[in-house]
Amino acid sequence: MDIKVVIFEDNSGLREMLFQIINFAQGLACTGAYPNALDLDHKMKISQPDIVLMDIDMPGISGIEAVKIIKDKYPNVKILMQTIFENNDKVYESLCAGASGYLLKNNLGEKIIEAIKELNAGGAPMSPPIAKKILLRFQEQNSIQINDDDQLSQREKEILDLLTKGLSYKMIASKVFLSIDTIKFHIKNIYEKLHVHSRSEAIMKAIHGNTITHT
Repeated sequence: MDIKVVIFEDNSGLREMLFQIINFAQGLACTGAYPNALDLDHKMKISQPDIVLMDIDMPGISGIEAVKIIKDKYPNVKILMQTIFENNDKVYESLCAGASGYLLKNNLGEKIIEAIKELNAGGAPMSPPIAKKILLRFQEQNSIQINDDDQLSQREKEILDLLTKGLSYKMIASKVFLSIDTIKFHIKNIYEKLHVHSRSEAIMKAIHGNTITHT
C-alpha cells in the first residue's frame, strides 16, 4: 500500500514540483497539495494522509499552528516541516508542536523521498544544519535530561544522547560498536520507557527530565 502524502506549501512552483516528485516515486502517492492550511480539518479528511509535508510560513494559518491542529485531531499522522531558513525558534516550536522531522527546502528529489520513507518507518529525518542547531540549543541549556522514573539504562541514555545530535541509526551503531538491529532494539525500548513515538518526541521529553549531560 502506498504511503499517502499531503503537501501544504504556498509557493505554487515548489508545490507542483513536490507533487510530481512524490507521485513519480515508488510506494508514495500525493493525495492533496494545498497553498494554505485554511479549512484544515476538511482538507485532512479528504486526503487522509499518512505523512504531511508542511511549509512553516504560510498565510492565514502558520505551519506551526497547523501542526498543533493536526496532532490534536490526527495524532497518528506524521509531519515533516520544510523551510528555507534555519530558524532556531521555529525549529523548536515545530518540534514542540508535534512535528517529527525538519528539512530545508533545498532537500528535494531523492532526499525528500528518503525523508518521507524514514519518517513513515518511525524515524525523524532532519537536515544536518538543523540537527546542528538543535545540538547547539541543548548545549546552551547545558544538559539533556531524563527523569529517574523513566529508568533508562546507561546504554539507552548514551543512545538517546546520540539521537539528539542528529546521528542516523547507522552512525550510532558505528559509534557505540553495536549492530543496527541492536540500536533499533534499544531505541524501541527508549520510546516505550519514555512513552513517545518518535525521535523528536524523545528529544522534547529529554529536555524536561534530569540526567543526560552533553560533553
